[in-house]
Amino acid sequence: MLAMLWNLSAAIRGYLRFYMPTNRALDWMRTARGVGWAVPIALLAVPAYLAAVAIASELAERPGLAWLNMLVLLFFWNAAKFAWMAVLSLPVWLSRFVAFVRTSS
Repeated sequence: MLAMLWNLSAAIRGYLRFYMPTNRALDWMRTARGVGWAVPIALLAVPAYLAAVAIASELAERPGLAWLNMLVLLFFWNAAKFAWMAVLSLPVWLSRFVAFVRTSS
């Protein structure tokens, strides 16, 4: 039973890793070319997702639209992912910049 649940969770993770656009964007931002773009993308994506959270939460308060709470969670999760990627990419970018400066001098 545990092996079946493990395999199912691995399959779901693989599907989400490959097909969800935010996961693909975050994977690209972890590459050498994308790490420099992590902060500018986060500066655009985080406020956009938080605005979507505000809009979806306002709409979810209306009768019959409670299913929009799932979108509120999804939008907030995506905003948190991009914000965390921006925080984590700064030390990586700085270490690569320092290494570049040391090798070019």
